[in-house]
Amino acid sequence: MENIVISSKSKKTIKKDQIENIVISSKSKKTIKKDQTNNKLKMIDLCAGTGAMSYAFESTNKIEVIYANDIEESSKKIYDNNFNHKLTLGNICNIDINDIPHHNILTAGFPCQPFSIAGRREGFSDSRSNVFWKILDIIKFHKPEYIVLENVKNLITHDNGNTFNTIKTSLENENYFIKYKILNTSNITDIPQHRERLYIVCFRNKEHFNKFSIDFDKQTKKEIRQLLINEDIDNKYYYNNENNKIHKMVMDSVTLHNTVYQFRRVYVRENKNNECPTLTANMGTGGHNVPIILDNNGARKLTPRECFNFQGFPSVYILTGISDAKLYKLAGNAVSIPVIQLIANRICNLI
Repeated sequence: MENIVISSKSKKTIKKDQIENIVISSKSKKTIKKDQTNNKLKMIDLCAGTGAMSYAFESTNKIEVIYANDIEESSKKIYDNNFNHKLTLGNICNIDINDIPHHNILTAGFPCQPFSIAGRREGFSDSRSNVFWKILDIIKFHKPEYIVLENVKNLITHDNGNTFNTIKTSLENENYFIKYKILNTSNITDIPQHRERLYIVCFRNKEHFNKFSIDFDKQTKKEIRQLLINEDIDNKYYYNNENNKIHKMVMDSVTLHNTVYQFRRVYVRENKNNECPTLTANMGTGGHNVPIILDNNGARKLTPRECFNFQGFPSVYILTGISDAKLYKLAGNAVSIPVIQLIANRICNLI
């Protein structure tokens, strides 16, 4: 049996079959545990939110999430209730790269506000965009084989395309081959939510890059009613207060079943495509962008659970212990699970 010297100073040796942990970096002090029963690819999920990326990739049964991070305490509560591993809470920019385990796949739905049409669109001048540079540092250090990034579609055109070109060039300079596309949840999955997002998929392997396609077939959408809760809804979600200034506006506008309307500050908009309008992080505060439906008891807001349904989360996903306002924000910030599942399955098929 071949022996391995583990300390040139002490000249101690151990047999290969006795090794359980091997220090791979004196700088990082990270260890990889030998595990012959688990040959799954290892993944980290940054800006993980409530775990849409983690859930989608782990549902392939070929990938294991070993690290997740987010800055929101409410995200951690939901994430920890739904996964065996725990989310690391904190600003990713302040986390030591050495504390992040080695991985094969990196995913991140990094903050969209710096580039969103709904925000100030300040781009890299917004401190939240620093998250991308931290992600790039992690990529440089760990060199994962695959990267999946998600952001608003306006990232493509922000600053006349200069912002996206900076991101793309930065990844290419780290020897990644890149495919990207704006995908609409309601077109390529059965979830009827109009949600156009930019997806960026990066490969270190040129052959895998050549074989991978980010084009997906159009799917038949579920009907709106299939994603609604079939039980008694709390009265707090209904527009029953006639003294409320928007009550009359809602009552006059919301007239059709199996249709999702959206309150837009000064008017109510009907979606005519049998879809839910894009769910947003601010739909639970101040009344803006609130999705509204008509049921047998009157006009009401979608409940937080229904909003998560429109993001493709399973009905068993635990959402308890969080306020409605925070749940609406988390649902609006989430990634559509079925879209990520399409990407995850195609990556797994390459391996």
